[in-house]
Amino acid sequence: MSDASKQVDLDLRGIEDFTANPYPYYAELRARGPVHTVRTDEFERVWLVVGYDEGRATLADPRFSKEWRGLVDRPEGDDPIYANMLELDAPRHTRLRKLVTREFTARRVEALRPRVQQITDELLDAMLPAGRADLVDALAFPLPITVICELIGVPDLDRNTFRRLSNDVVTPSAPDQEGEAVAAMGAYLGELIGDKRCSPGDDLMSALVRTRDEDGDALSPDELVGMAFLLLVAGHETTVNLISNGVRALLDHPDQLAALRADLGLIDGAVEEMLRYDGPVETATFRFPREPVEIGGRTVPAGEPLLVCLAGADRDPGRFPEPDRFDIRREAHGHVAFGHGMHFCLGAPLARLEGRIAIRTLLERCPGLAPDDDAWLSDWRPGLLIRGTRTLPVRW
Repeated sequence: MSDASKQVDLDLRGIEDFTANPYPYYAELRARGPVHTVRTDEFERVWLVVGYDEGRATLADPRFSKEWRGLVDRPEGDDPIYANMLELDAPRHTRLRKLVTREFTARRVEALRPRVQQITDELLDAMLPAGRADLVDALAFPLPITVICELIGVPDLDRNTFRRLSNDVVTPSAPDQEGEAVAAMGAYLGELIGDKRCSPGDDLMSALVRTRDEDGDALSPDELVGMAFLLLVAGHETTVNLISNGVRALLDHPDQLAALRADLGLIDGAVEEMLRYDGPVETATFRFPREPVEIGGRTVPAGEPLLVCLAGADRDPGRFPEPDRFDIRREAHGHVAFGHGMHFCLGAPLARLEGRIAIRTLLERCPGLAPDDDAWLSDWRPGLLIRGTRTLPVRW
């Protein structure tokens, strides 16, 4: 693995079809070794881990830091939205996660099941008479954004504005978009927290404002803004693409679609396979080694940016036989679509709940579901973070 002839430095910026289908490129890299360097829009050299075992181990390795501020020059780095768990290491991460898990419980998520079903039914009631729709606009986006807004306590959120800001933060298409969106979202969330302090309700954000641990510890104002940002953005972005990528995989594999229609009891396993096969997050967010770290026969120098490729790891044939085959009966558990280790996605149970209900109900009510456009997969979201398309035209 450490043979120089097997080391690949790939300029991702020069591959036209990479965004639409990165999997052959990840497979070629993996065949040469589990760790490589790539060039991206943000860095001239990024270490990319494409092997399953190496990626899973790296995600849980305390020698890697998530705290990029001070290492990466970003003018928006001091904005309070970055005071969130995803950007922090232990013990700060541990403290914040402990406080939020006191309120964001499995019981609270399970209690949302009837409401998730109701919202799904209402969206499909509005969608079905037309006979065709953009599934992202009609179902995949409005379902999770409605659920997370109600859960947090912002039912009057301007959804279109928030969607634009969220897209500009996680998949910016221009250099200045992210900074402007971060500033606008931070200001909005600061006002939201102020309102919750003055007029608390029975929602999750109000609970987080007043929560205390056994020692009296509480979230600071900046930490509350960061938590609201993480819950709102991560709470809908992942599920949007879980639903749309999952439906797209079914439509691309008619035999699997027919098998699921014939037995909707397979939905839980089908959703896990959707997450493995074409999950909503392509790479985990940046990590930086605190010291030189050897991975897969290569030494990553201290302080250099590293990405664990979740999409590459979940197509590793050493972990999942015939990884490019979409099979809803596959034993897909163990995938890393939601990450691994202490940064494992807090909202994974909610995303799974919404994905299962949305896709099952869609198939029940749309027996003739089919792609509506020859170019239906052309509008891919840019960047290495989020995996999905902006639109998904379907008919029934």
